[in-house]
Amino acid sequence: QVQLVESGGGLVQAGGSLRLSCAASGSIFSINTMAWYRQAPGKQRELVAAIPRGGSTYYADSVKGRFTISRDNAKNTVSLQMNSLKPEDTAVYYCNAQIISRPSTVGLLEVWGQGTLVTISS
Repeated sequence: QVQLVESGGGLVQAGGSLRLSCAASGSIFSINTMAWYRQAPGKQRELVAAIPRGGSTYYADSVKGRFTISRDNAKNTVSLQMNSLKPEDTAVYYCNAQIISRPSTVGLLEVWGQGTLVTISS
């Protein structure tokens, strides 16, 4: 039983900031890459940012310089700090993680959160 729960979504004016958080819980042995995706109305789900354990971060060109992804391995959480928000950032944001559950011999699981809505007004 492994799950991800997002929080922090809401309504923000253009130019404002918002911080999303995601907490993993359950029978977790370790977590490899954690990431944030988003899906706008009528569009495909896209990768926004990713942060491997001990690795370098990745950002989509559309958010580079505005968003910052971070993680707390001790708490099994990942956050996305979003600054200088634009109406184009409006979407449902999903947390994603590659998790090795207990027992570790079971293998690698790809887990998705339920999503949190971010709405940016112009």
